[in-house]
Amino acid sequence: MKSPLNNAKMKILYTLFLILSISGVSNAQSKVSKADSLRHAGKLIEAIKSYTKDYNMTKDKKVGYKLASTYALIFQKDSAFHYLNLSLKNDTSLWPLADTNLFALIDDPRWSSIEESQLHKYQQDQGVLKQPEYARQLLQLIIKDQALDYYIDQAKSHFMKEGSPPQWYYPIGAYKQEIVKENYETMLQLLDANGWPTYTNVGKLAADAPLLVINHHEDDAVRKKYLEKIKQSCLDGEGSCMEYAKIQDRILVNENQPQIYGMQFRYNEARTLEPFPIIDPEYVDQRRTAIGLEPLAVYLKRKINYEWTVVQK
Repeated sequence: MKSPLNNAKMKILYTLFLILSISGVSNAQSKVSKADSLRHAGKLIEAIKSYTKDYNMTKDKKVGYKLASTYALIFQKDSAFHYLNLSLKNDTSLWPLADTNLFALIDDPRWSSIEESQLHKYQQDQGVLKQPEYARQLLQLIIKDQALDYYIDQAKSHFMKEGSPPQWYYPIGAYKQEIVKENYETMLQLLDANGWPTYTNVGKLAADAPLLVINHHEDDAVRKKYLEKIKQSCLDGEGSCMEYAKIQDRILVNENQPQIYGMQFRYNEARTLEPFPIIDPEYVDQRRTAIGLEPLAVYLKRKINYEWTVVQK
């Protein structure tokens, strides 16, 4: 009989292995700065020094944003807000309100000003949202859904090298489980109060929040409950077909069935990612095209640097 301690440890490990299997992190090669490389390697203090040097020389707002988010990753909130405000002056996007690397900032009173400013600029640029407050709440769901992912990515790198997660991962994994559970309950309350979000009402980024929460839930019954709603939103052009495909494939993979769209990956014996088996793989691009997805070979190369060679019909 397993002890409660072992059961808890296995649940936390499951969180890591789940993230490893559904991670969208790309291994494809791309040109990065020295500061980017340091940050990716987990050397955050050195990365901050390098970003600061680059920013002081160029005043590049993209560098300033990276500097802000790196300060947030080490919970240096004053510095994070300083560079965030500088870098967002002419930014009209909602992405900062969904950026998981800024998770440390969302409970700070100053965060509400960032939210209000970005929503205001976005609506001036893109048009008034029908449910702006709902959009704000959904964007915070996204931040929380992917909270701590930087640190979990560091644990993933350790796992890839050593074959086991580092000891410091366990408290982070346990905290991640708590966040996921609370986020799901919040999602249910928001859906009950506001209805299913659409691109028309809250914008594309915010509307996809429930799909992320549902896909990352540990229980397949949750995914099955919402699958038809998610599929219909995709077909109506009011929801993400990419996330629909991920959820559909994950349900099948969890039932040891071949996937339809090729969206779920696993680690092989060489500890490199590959897609789970796909039904009628020679027709996968036809199925992907039908819902507006790019060819699988392009997707797999970009996401996991995998060479897909099955000839398509």
